[in-house]
Amino acid sequence: MAIFLLIFAVCFLVIGGMVGVMMLTRTPRYRTGAHDLLTLFDKALAGTLSEAEWHTVIGYPVRHDDFLEGVRRRAQHLMDEHGRPWQAAQGGSLFSRRGREDLKALRDHLASRTALRETQEEHR
Repeated sequence: MAIFLLIFAVCFLVIGGMVGVMMLTRTPRYRTGAHDLLTLFDKALAGTLSEAEWHTVIGYPVRHDDFLEGVRRRAQHLMDEHGRPWQAAQGGSLFSRRGREDLKALRDHLASRTALRETQEEHR
């Protein structure tokens, strides 16, 4: 009977401790920022981006900034329209020529907006 109570107490402590840890910790969150998207676009334009890395960042919704969510959706649309993942797997570019042009325009728009926003924050 003493062994049963000892095992029961140890199991109760371990399970209770795990429940306590789970209740006190938060789930990890990843916030995609403008600089993350700019880095991703630069790698895609340079041809050093894998399809998995693209989908990891672009497939994750941006809930804290409506503008960045629009950029993410536009980039996702570019992949649907101009993506060539079969060539990226063989060392080629992830996008067609037209897709790279559109992605460059989207990247430049995001970069100018980010620079403008940072300039405005410096003057406050």
